[in-house]
Amino acid sequence: MGSEYEGRSAAEVVAGMKERFASGKTRIFQWRVAQLKAIVRMIDEKEDEIAAAIYEDLAKSRTEACLQEIALAKDACLFTLKKLKHWVKPQKVSTSILTFPSTAQIVPEPFGVILIISAWNYPFLLSIEPVIGAIAAGNTVVLKPSEVAPSTSSFFAKVLPKYVDNSCIRVLEGSASETSELLEQKWDKIMYTGNPRVARIVMAAAAKHLTPVILELGGKCPLIVDSNIDLKVAAKRIVVGKWGSNSGQACIAPDYIITTKSFAAKLVDALKIALQKFYGKDPLQSTDLSRIVNIRHFARLRNLLEDEKVSGKIVYGGLQDEKDLKIAPTILLDVPCDALMMEEEIFGPLLPIVTVDDLGQSFDIINSKEKPLAAYLFTRDQRLEENFVKTVSAGGMLINDTILQFTNRHLPFGGVGESGMGFYHGKFSFDAFSHKKAVLRRCFIVEIPMRYPPYTPQKQKVVRGLMSGNVLPLLHALIRKTYLALRPPHSTSQFHLIGKDWSNHYE
Repeated sequence: MGSEYEGRSAAEVVAGMKERFASGKTRIFQWRVAQLKAIVRMIDEKEDEIAAAIYEDLAKSRTEACLQEIALAKDACLFTLKKLKHWVKPQKVSTSILTFPSTAQIVPEPFGVILIISAWNYPFLLSIEPVIGAIAAGNTVVLKPSEVAPSTSSFFAKVLPKYVDNSCIRVLEGSASETSELLEQKWDKIMYTGNPRVARIVMAAAAKHLTPVILELGGKCPLIVDSNIDLKVAAKRIVVGKWGSNSGQACIAPDYIITTKSFAAKLVDALKIALQKFYGKDPLQSTDLSRIVNIRHFARLRNLLEDEKVSGKIVYGGLQDEKDLKIAPTILLDVPCDALMMEEEIFGPLLPIVTVDDLGQSFDIINSKEKPLAAYLFTRDQRLEENFVKTVSAGGMLINDTILQFTNRHLPFGGVGESGMGFYHGKFSFDAFSHKKAVLRRCFIVEIPMRYPPYTPQKQKVVRGLMSGNVLPLLHALIRKTYLALRPPHSTSQFHLIGKDWSNHYE
C-alpha cells in the first residue's frame, strides 16, 4: 500500500476502523455533529483550493465548480445538520392485535465500517456527499477518491484529516491495485460511483462477504422533445444540462434526444443559437467548457465520431483539440439506433438526435435499452407527460428541464437496473448508511392462550379471525378466562355467551 496507509496494510486499516466503531465513539450524536460542522468549515476555508483542484483535473470554471460541486456539498452538510436530531430518533409504528398489548419502534443504527469509492467527473461532490451521510448515520468511513482526478484526490488526502477525526474517517489514495486490495476486505457496506463494468467487480467482491452495496452508475439518459414547448427556454435548459455539466461527462446529462422528423430542424437551430450564446463561435476557446478528463476518454469519444454509421450526420460542432483535450459541443441529426454512440453511454459533449414520426415511438426506443439513471421530457401535453412517467423506467425523471433533480434534497437519487441500486441525498443518505432495526416490546400481562399448544381447531379459528381483523373470538376467550378466574370455587354454572357454549374451547 502507499504512504497514505502509514505503512499499514488494507486489512490493518479496516481492523483499526472496526475497533474505533466498536468503541461507540461514532454513535455519539455530538461527535457526528462536530464532524459535519468541521466539513462545512473546511469547505468555507478551503474553497479556493477545492476549486483549483477541480480545475486541474477537469478545467472546470470556478462558477461551474462552485455551483455544481462546492455549493451542493455545503448544502448537503447544512441540511443534514439541521435535520439530524430528528433522523436519529426511533420511529414509533403501529402494532397488531396479535401482539396486544405492545409497542413497536424502528431504531436506526449504523452499519459499522463503510467503504466509499468515488468518481472522477464530480470529484469533490461525489466524494464528500456520501461521507456526510455515512458520518451522520454514525459509521466509521474509508474514502477512496478516484485516481483519475488526482488533484482532488490529493486534496482530500492532505486536507480532510486536518478537519475531521482521522481515527474514524480515513482517506486512502491509490489506483486499481489499491482498490482491489480494499475490496478484498470485509466491510459493513460499500458505496461505489462509476460505471457498470467496475460495479460488477465491486459487487462480486462484496458478495464474498455478503456485504450490501450501493451502486451509483449511469446509462444512456434519454431526452424527449415535443413540439408543444417554449423552444427558446427548452434549448437553453438542454444546452446547460448537456454541455454545462462537465462538458457532458455527467451520469445524468442528456445522452441523446428523441424528437419528431417535422420538428428536428427547428430544435437544432434553437440549440445552435443557445450554444453560440453560451460558448461563442469558437467554443474550444471558451473558459466555461470543461475539458475531457484524459487522453483515453478523448480517444474513446473520437472513435464514436469516426463510426461510419454517423458519417455526414454532424450538423453542429465536431472540432477537436487533442492537446488541450477539448471537443466542441457537437450535435448529430438522424443518428441510426444501431450506431456505436447509441449503444454505449457517451459521457462527453456529443449529442445525437434520433427522429421518429410520432413521439409515441420514443417509449419503445428508450425501453429497448437498459434502464437509465435519468430520463427527461419537454412538453406541455399532460397526456404525453403521464404516459412518459407511467411507461418509462428510470432512476429519476425531470419534466421541462435537465439535471436539477440532483439538487433536490427531498428526492432520492439513484439508479435502477444497469444504472445502479440504492439511493442517497438528504435523509436518504442517512437511511442508506443506517440499518433499520425493528424493536417490539411487550409486558407480562394479558396472555393469549390460543398461541400455546395444544393447538385445537377452535384455537386455529380464533387466530385466523384475528389475522383477518375479527377480534370477537379473542374477546370471548378473554372474557371466559376472566370469568373462570373470578367464579366461586366448585361452581358448576355453565359459561354461555352470545348463544354459544365456549366453556371447553380454550382450556
